[in-house]
Amino acid sequence: MASSFSPGRLRVLPLALCAVATAAGIGSMPAQASSHKEAPFIATQDRVDGTDFYMFRSYEGIDAAGAGGRSGYVTMVANYIPFQDPQGAPNFYNMDPNALYEIHIDNNGDAKEELTFQFRFKTKSKNLALNVGGKQVAIPLIQSGPISGVNPATQNVYEQYSVNVVRGDRRSTARQAITNAANNSATFDKPVDNIGAKTIADYPGYASQFVYNINIPGCSAGRMFVGQRKDPFVVNIGEIGDLINIKAPATEFDANAEKLEPDDLAKKNVTSLILEVPIACLTNGTEPVIGGYTTASVRQGRLIDPTPKTRTTDDDGPTGAKSGGAWTQVSRLGMPLVNEVVIGLKDKDRFNASKPANDGQFADYVTNPTLPALIEVLFGAAGVKAPTNFPRTDLVAAFLTGVPGVNKPANVVASEMMRLNTSIPPTPMAAQSRLGVVGGDNAGFPNGRRPGDDVVDIELRVAMGLLCTVPGVNTAVGCVATDAPSGGIHFTDGAYVDSSFYDAAFPYIKPPLPGSPNGVSD
Repeated sequence: MASSFSPGRLRVLPLALCAVATAAGIGSMPAQASSHKEAPFIATQDRVDGTDFYMFRSYEGIDAAGAGGRSGYVTMVANYIPFQDPQGAPNFYNMDPNALYEIHIDNNGDAKEELTFQFRFKTKSKNLALNVGGKQVAIPLIQSGPISGVNPATQNVYEQYSVNVVRGDRRSTARQAITNAANNSATFDKPVDNIGAKTIADYPGYASQFVYNINIPGCSAGRMFVGQRKDPFVVNIGEIGDLINIKAPATEFDANAEKLEPDDLAKKNVTSLILEVPIACLTNGTEPVIGGYTTASVRQGRLIDPTPKTRTTDDDGPTGAKSGGAWTQVSRLGMPLVNEVVIGLKDKDRFNASKPANDGQFADYVTNPTLPALIEVLFGAAGVKAPTNFPRTDLVAAFLTGVPGVNKPANVVASEMMRLNTSIPPTPMAAQSRLGVVGGDNAGFPNGRRPGDDVVDIELRVAMGLLCTVPGVNTAVGCVATDAPSGGIHFTDGAYVDSSFYDAAFPYIKPPLPGSPNGVSD
């Protein structure tokens, strides 16, 4: 089959009902955004809620052919803590010191991790105090004055973290510490959240001090940044959740109309764990395709202390509870929107606790999906029809094995994860298509995921049978055009993404929105 999708083949039926149909699929499920509060249990555990995962060949400084610059690296972005209001004072959004955050890589297609990057966090307090009437009294804020450097004297609360790499099973194999190339330290500082312009006058400049060149055991050097960022995911949540209350349906080729529908994450931040790793460190022999996914785990037991002790400068994190026992996985994320619009409500918590090797238990949700059926129920009167090929082998390719000729490994066990073909050159930022592979850009989603890939539009089109309508591709994924009567519709939620939403260089995700935008109030 051809190695690329022709965008010319897909420019059909730009119907005004597209935004509504897309909204129907998402709004009919108990979800809010990519993986923002997507399951009943994780909705109560914000600090370990994985929101989005990005994995792409680095495009910083590359030429028109995708060479040079950082093209020899893969960037991975694991986002956590959804719906962060910029004005999050006084405590803001620290990571959980009693949790384990992980990025996993499967580089031989066996649905098991061969490489894991493990992040642990510590929250420290200096217990800054002021002399009030002759007594030293602890201040109530995380800062006592402006912040400009790494952990200055005015910063009352600060976070540090460590990162280990594990080769093999993530729980039974020895860990090796990733270190700072500048001083060989295994402890890294995390920037404070964007409190506001009076506390941090130049947040991008401040945050740039926390971009580290790192040494990865068994690999050559990479780069790392961990800190608050502007949430890069784009979706129209509010109107979707209100029984598809969209007044101005948009189509793909009318960008102005599409922008009439709001991006409800436009004013939200998120916390990003960003690693740039040499391709040779992630791949296995001659197989260029890697699979990736993120998890978060907490201790099995947590005991609430009815009389929390006074916090000292040696304490890590909150003092109101103690945790212990084995690590227990509570969050999992590979491909976007899977737990939201694919997995049934009764199994959402089970999916978050599961491993890819055990995904056979969820197979019916992919081979016989409810999302297209819901779209037909809501918009059948407008002519929308769900695909009729069962089992949905096209969705198995898109979500579980990789698409043949694009990102399917030579040998693969069907399992849900992000798959990236590292042999496909990256596309320069200015030339990237927001529709990724289906827009003729094979360096984009579902071949990995970049910040500028509009995954809501892409996944809804694929769910409604887009792959079945593309000659050559359809035979490779086991369907034909007549299986997908609505496969050519340009479904969209109306929330538009363009190059202003992300950056051309590491760490790629834009700086966070400030808690207060002005240095001095009017």
